[in-house]
Amino acid sequence: MRKTQFVDQLKEGDRLDDFFLVKTARLSETRAGKPYLILEVADRSGEIGGPIWDQAEEFQGLCQVGQFVHLSGQVQSYRDKLQLKIDAVRGVDRQAVDLADFVLASGQDLELLARDLQTLVTSVKDPYLKKLLRIFFKNEPIWQRFQEAPAAKGIHHAYVGGLLEHSLSVALVADKLAAHYAGVDRSLLLAGALLHDVGKVEELAMDLALIDYTAQGRLKGHLVMGSEMVAAAARSIKDFPAELLTQLQHLILSHHGRHEFGSPTVPMTVEAFLLSFVDDLDAKMNLMEQLRKKIKGPGLQWTEYQRSLERYLYLGPFESEDAEAEERADDRRAATPPARQQTLF
Repeated sequence: MRKTQFVDQLKEGDRLDDFFLVKTARLSETRAGKPYLILEVADRSGEIGGPIWDQAEEFQGLCQVGQFVHLSGQVQSYRDKLQLKIDAVRGVDRQAVDLADFVLASGQDLELLARDLQTLVTSVKDPYLKKLLRIFFKNEPIWQRFQEAPAAKGIHHAYVGGLLEHSLSVALVADKLAAHYAGVDRSLLLAGALLHDVGKVEELAMDLALIDYTAQGRLKGHLVMGSEMVAAAARSIKDFPAELLTQLQHLILSHHGRHEFGSPTVPMTVEAFLLSFVDDLDAKMNLMEQLRKKIKGPGLQWTEYQRSLERYLYLGPFESEDAEAEERADDRRAATPPARQQTLF
């Protein structure tokens, strides 16, 4: 079956008649005790939700997380936010849909990002850190998983390739700051930037547009898991300096900046301070980019209230067809031989 209605194209008043992926489904009750279903669905362009007032318990069986459903109804506005008024639901077999319609993916060229990351790895001067980075960023399963993984469950870089995109972006900005401020250990800062979220390959699992925590990820978190992964890799490198490993683990464990944000410790070194601020900046800029891509029409507009930022934002549409950026990307592609003809390791 061909999907024609995507979430990012829906407008108030539209009639809905298409299939979607169930993201969440929760049974609740009105004050009068009548059951209703709160449904959230998704496709590759975004997510939207709404209540099912009638036959809620019957439809709950169809609306299982990860299942496909065909929805009929209307798009309406509630508290300045679009939602669905769902009239009917029927199940859809997974084999009947084009799964590409439900894969959240980075809009960037992932092969090019992977080459840029490996170029950064080769520029690291410290021999121990370079060997450590090569354990993670070469043609082994973890490197492949790193390229495909999302960087978060939601909020920022929550799509295929998000971890690669975010980690490289943080590293590139960190590299500029290392050159700007005196006394920064560039090799350590770059290693921390590239590896700060490596634990997310184990923390998160992604199936199409659905991202959720693994049991291990929920119990331990990616900061602890990433620190453990780096320690294990360092043990495989002869005479890896204990102090250097401690410094690198500190970058990973402190990069959320504050205890209340999930960091076991707070940044206490020059490199840790820089990494924490750059990581936070990159996440916020990606959030704004995703919001700007949803803006229809020219000019600055107010967004909905952003709980993660505790404010409204005044944003204009995102110009995805940046000719200058495309030209720079073309130059980088031309300057680098195809991946199948080159290996840095």
